Amino acid sequence: MYSVFLVDDEPIVLEGIRSKIEWESKGFTFAGEATDGEIALSMIQEIKPDILITDIKMPFMDGLQLAAAIKKTQPWIKIIILSGHDEFDYAKRAISIGIEDYLLKPFTADEVLDALKKAASHLEQERTQVSDINKMKEELKSRDKLLQKEFLTNLVKGSESMTNIMEKCQELNINLISRYYKVLISNVTSKSGNEQTVQEACSRLNSYSSSWEQTISFFRHANQLIIIQKGNSQTDLEENIFRVAENIEHIVSQNEDCTVITAIGKTVEHTTSISSSYTDAKMILDAGKFENQNRIISADDIKLDNNGLLDLKENDPLVDRLKYASKGDISAIVTQSMELIKNNPGQFNVFASYLLLDLIFEVSKLIESLGGNIKEVNPDILQHSFVEKAVEDEENFVTVLEDVLNFALEYRDSKITGKYGDVILKAKKYIDENYADQNTTLTTVADVVCLSPNHFSTIFSQECKTTFIEYLTNVRIENAKRLIKNTDMKVYDIAYECGFSDPHYFSYIFKKNTGVTPREYKLQ
Repeated sequence: MYSVFLVDDEPIVLEGIRSKIEWESKGFTFAGEATDGEIALSMIQEIKPDILITDIKMPFMDGLQLAAAIKKTQPWIKIIILSGHDEFDYAKRAISIGIEDYLLKPFTADEVLDALKKAASHLEQERTQVSDINKMKEELKSRDKLLQKEFLTNLVKGSESMTNIMEKCQELNINLISRYYKVLISNVTSKSGNEQTVQEACSRLNSYSSSWEQTISFFRHANQLIIIQKGNSQTDLEENIFRVAENIEHIVSQNEDCTVITAIGKTVEHTTSISSSYTDAKMILDAGKFENQNRIISADDIKLDNNGLLDLKENDPLVDRLKYASKGDISAIVTQSMELIKNNPGQFNVFASYLLLDLIFEVSKLIESLGGNIKEVNPDILQHSFVEKAVEDEENFVTVLEDVLNFALEYRDSKITGKYGDVILKAKKYIDENYADQNTTLTTVADVVCLSPNHFSTIFSQECKTTFIEYLTNVRIENAKRLIKNTDMKVYDIAYECGFSDPHYFSYIFKKNTGVTPREYKLQ
């Protein structure tokens, strides 16, 4: 199934395309629609459809401007232009942008479907080509790529002097000049342990990464992509780095067997400081494991005021595990602890007591670094009797270890989430008050909470376990259900009252979300 997004400022055109194509039976899904380019751009950045159908003449941002913006950030999207203007200039501009097809109004549903099938065929061909592992291997073995990889590896590791950096950049044709930098590291893994799917995902990343603006990318390991993101301002840098991170996640997730953890280092201002940003990102990856899930983690997000997680004692394996581990890592930590004890037979009580006391000490430091006091949040684990009882036998000791680790991670997660708790609450409050406004979008809400749209999108989806658009749509549908049941308002009035620009689209979305039409819901 390929997802399709529609943009046209004429509701009758949107309704015609949406209603006259049997989407699923033809191998497509209808992903959404918008009536102008600006709103569409915000929605497309989050939805990431496979195919975009857009009118060429629209207010605020026309179809060609939208297409150009989309091609810069999501180059895999196939774009079909609709136009009532049979002019060579439009066609010429469309071709230069990389448009898939160009349909003149009036057109038939069959013509649209033919264009969609053509785009789908090209998508299929591209996915096969960009997943060509051998092609990627050959590219990476080329002399230029090997020299670039060696230089960039030394750069992020801090092994290059300023003089060498400038000389090597000129020699290797690498444009490193910028005001600010961030380093991103993405690790791709397979849920089933299938290395073939990992290599295919990395091949796709390799193919698309060269088109991302203001980036320098290379694979340090077969499954690890490193990107140096450049930016002329810190705002642009943050916006672009999160857009790239979300694109990486989308590309990898096209194979359901693959997941990707992306870590983003802090912002630095000099080329010689790029290694510092890399160190931050690497520390996040090395310290924590997030099994079978996609995550985007920024050093800026986990740093809390002046006593953030990154300020804890470094080079302590247990501290690092507590900083970033997920609950899925608890079993591995306990197993490692028990192996240490088993390597010293006959001394269970001594070694178990030592390990538990060490864990309690590190948990106490973690709690303090997050602004808490172990004496207040969990005084019981500080009692001698707690340790004595825990080491009475091996089974009980394992249970206590798991309980202490669970407590530490739950407290840590509550504080990390709490950092953006106010942001999420503020965003939800704004949505509750403004869902009826058709201009309420990811961009407008991000502006309210003072974050870049892509950063806000990442935070919202990871904190709320749903995308921004899914949440906004659900709020609108729930309010529509309330109005349908409790008022005598007409369906088209309810649609406008709940933020939908087109009553027909409202009915489509309502049925898609509830399984029944608004009229059927009224009669239930």
